[in-house]
Amino acid sequence: QVQLVESGGGLVQPGGSLRLSCSASGFTLSTYVIGWFRQAPGKEREAVLCISTTDRNIYYAESVKGRFTISRDKGKNTVYLQMNSLKPEDTANYYCATNSYCSGSVQRYDVWGQGTQVTVSS
Repeated sequence: QVQLVESGGGLVQPGGSLRLSCSASGFTLSTYVIGWFRQAPGKEREAVLCISTTDRNIYYAESVKGRFTISRDKGKNTVYLQMNSLKPEDTANYYCATNSYCSGSVQRYDVWGQGTQVTVSS
């Protein structure tokens, strides 16, 4: 069964850091791109950034440049989203999803995780 599972969300103060994990089962994650998306209450799901099959970070949200990065651990079949200098406006449910190529379009992605909540608040 092809599945993605996110973890690592939680409550963090402004300026803090979190690392989200996206673990895959049923397929080899390194052969696909992984996109990270987020959805805040009352808003549409938006693309944040994507890691290509050559491990290049492709940013879709200007607001996270310089603060968020994606990395891949092929041995653990897991992708990580490192989030630094977090701001209250980063509060959202974060999802990972897989596709054969990076795209900022939600509709392009095939398999989605269940999401993990990130709350940035003092």
